[in-house]
Amino acid sequence: MDLFEYQGKELLRRFEVPVPEGRVASNPAEAAAAAEGLGSKVVVKAQVQVGGRGKAGGIKVAESAGEAREVAEQILGMDIKGHTVKRVLVERAGDIKEEYYLSFLVDRSERKFLGMMSAEGGVEIEQVADENPDAIARVHVDPSLGISDFHARKLVFGAKLNPAARKGAIAMIPKLYRAFVELDASLVEINPLVLTGDGKVVALDAKVTVDDSADYRHPNFGELRAAHEVPEQERLAKEKGLNFIKLDGDIGIIGNGAGLVMATLDVVKAAGGDAANFLDVGGGAGADVLSNAIEVITSDDNVKSIFLNIFGGITRGDLVAEGIIDALGRLDVTIPIVVRLDGTNAEEGRKMLADAPHAMLHAEDTMLGAAKRAVDLAGGAGSAGPPGGGGA
Repeated sequence: MDLFEYQGKELLRRFEVPVPEGRVASNPAEAAAAAEGLGSKVVVKAQVQVGGRGKAGGIKVAESAGEAREVAEQILGMDIKGHTVKRVLVERAGDIKEEYYLSFLVDRSERKFLGMMSAEGGVEIEQVADENPDAIARVHVDPSLGISDFHARKLVFGAKLNPAARKGAIAMIPKLYRAFVELDASLVEINPLVLTGDGKVVALDAKVTVDDSADYRHPNFGELRAAHEVPEQERLAKEKGLNFIKLDGDIGIIGNGAGLVMATLDVVKAAGGDAANFLDVGGGAGADVLSNAIEVITSDDNVKSIFLNIFGGITRGDLVAEGIIDALGRLDVTIPIVVRLDGTNAEEGRKMLADAPHAMLHAEDTMLGAAKRAVDLAGGAGSAGPPGGGGA
């Protein structure tokens, strides 16, 4: 779950990470009241789970409560990269001398946590990595041993921070690491981390991503989630117990196993298409599960075809085919579905699909062939190939 900035800062404050004083507002009157309560120049910041707010006009300075009201009127309701602004964070403005970058994340390839720091804050870290990779200091932390003063110093001196910021940064890093670990976060990113005119090091922004699987350890995660609007398709998938992630393409993807689904995304891309989602039905590929999966995929009007990729290990191909045919009998499917079956009893399953009477069903023998077929059919939904497809 990606938290809003104000939520991330509330959590970091509990770990004594210095953050600016601020209040959340959902209408202009609340923004004006927040500015008046803070009693000085403020910054009004759009609360959306996406970067680039400043460039989009979602961050503005206000010199008074009246100006904060006007600025909030401009920001609330804005569309920033597809996200509608429904809240703003009103914070006391600070005297910023320099901007830095600091983060902790999970490095799965090393099976450790990774800390990163750069003196070039306030911009996308990917841009810094591309243009000046040496500007990013990195340090791996063994989760079983935890962080030490050595790690903090290696980050700060490796990033070549201003000497005036070193003491404050070294003091903050263990606190941020503790927040990262105890919140079961996969990412805690501060960009920018700032040195103020009076020599303090403060987290001016906060991007925090926590692991949904750790909900049982954090009762407050439910309260945080209540502030998030879950898209209807994701809500439907969650209700049906499906592992679903929305993407931007027009080819629906269904597979059994996360690795197979990820490989399917790559094959669709190689075939010239773009996946509309990641959907893993897991080991159970019966009629109920497949019917639910197809229902979730077809709830997206942008999907022009579906690629259903099943490898039968324990699961038998003929039973999968039976489940697909049963699921199609339950649903009114008007877009083509390309099925690739392999593994146990795959040949029997393919024959059952080829003999099926459903006009939108197309069977393919190989993953690449199925990907190409799905891409072709997405270009003219339902027009290519005969009913039952048969697998070229």
